[in-house]
Amino acid sequence: MSEPQRMPFVESLLQAAAQARLPGSDIGWLDAARRENLEAFAAAGLPDTRMEAWKYTALRALGQRRFAPGDALAATRDVDAAALALPGVDGPALVFVNGVFRADLSRIDALPAGLNLQPLSQALQGDAEPLRFALSRHYREGGDVFARLNAALAGDGVVLQVAAGAKIAQPVHLLFVGAPAEGDLAWHVRHVIELGEGAELSLVEHHAASGTHQHLGTQVMDIVLRKGAQLQHVTLQDAAEGSTLVRHNSVQLDAQAQAMLYALELGGSLVRHDLHVTLAGDQSRLDTRGVFVLQGRQHIDTQMAIRHQALNTASASVWRGVADGRSRGVFRGAIVVAPGADGSDASLSSKNLLLSSQAEIDTKPELEIYADEVKAAHGATVGQLDERSLFYLRSRGIPLTEARSMLTAAFCRAVFESLPDENLRKHLYHELMAHLPSA
Repeated sequence: MSEPQRMPFVESLLQAAAQARLPGSDIGWLDAARRENLEAFAAAGLPDTRMEAWKYTALRALGQRRFAPGDALAATRDVDAAALALPGVDGPALVFVNGVFRADLSRIDALPAGLNLQPLSQALQGDAEPLRFALSRHYREGGDVFARLNAALAGDGVVLQVAAGAKIAQPVHLLFVGAPAEGDLAWHVRHVIELGEGAELSLVEHHAASGTHQHLGTQVMDIVLRKGAQLQHVTLQDAAEGSTLVRHNSVQLDAQAQAMLYALELGGSLVRHDLHVTLAGDQSRLDTRGVFVLQGRQHIDTQMAIRHQALNTASASVWRGVADGRSRGVFRGAIVVAPGADGSDASLSSKNLLLSSQAEIDTKPELEIYADEVKAAHGATVGQLDERSLFYLRSRGIPLTEARSMLTAAFCRAVFESLPDENLRKHLYHELMAHLPSA
């Protein structure tokens, strides 16, 4: 057996897989996909920093840990869903605790016309064939180890479909809660989301904690927007301080589709987010806005890859990072304009603040162009608060601590100015301010 397979992390998860009986285990094609992804995970083990995709995120400590599988008993912990509610987000909702669906906390009894929303575990009990393309996927890239693990072990998740032409008025809330349990748990959720032609949806993805824990959570989300569909997707990640959370999101935009993605990364000890977007149809458009705020020894790694594949597509990305203490932030933004994607317009901005001499942020913009008549720009900066601005505020009688907080908040707040939902925007501001260093 190779060295990576002997790692406690890999061993514990392979043992969990041997004991698990997952929903849909009687579906031949799904069993085959799970088995092949598990074999690929076992063969590769965890990547190390020699792999480019994981160059700035070491997994040695994680590799020495063992995790027990999440189960229904671990998910029965009392959770105050009202305390985790978001202002203005009181429509349809699916709630998962330690990766297990909680019907008692969810709101899916009276769904609006055109919206199909159900947990994956229930969808697999019915006609699973429409899910075959997404759930049969094999992850071939060397860095996709957690996506393979998720594809092999995910027992639940979200199936969300919006019918062609349907415009869902209220935001859909997907809430993932980590709760204390005996020992460290590993839970895995898999989501399949599709908006039909001309459909419109606002989606709020919320990762929260209900107590202290050190669980591992993995998520794979596949989103498809058909012609002319519009999606607003807001992610608030405020996982438990000691937790590990790895997310792998793929988005495909057909012709004239539009996606607006917002992300606020606050919690977790080790957090990784891989975002892959393909502008597959002519005149499709993507906008992404993101902020991460780190303290202590937090480590958050965002890997974003945008591929322009059709005519006259557009993408605009604005990301901000703040690191204090001994934390480390990583942001990679890669844009590829493929052959034939003439008329593409792509821009990426990554600006970052270091509030401590021991903090570190690694940012890496990449741009590859293989088409004609393209407009593209990217830029990245890492620095400290402007001393002149601090001097100006202090000369007006503002204390140093408050002046630093004001400048840091202004640096981050601009990212969410375009979010149309005022209540949600104010809440993100509130959460942002609560996590900013006070000194």
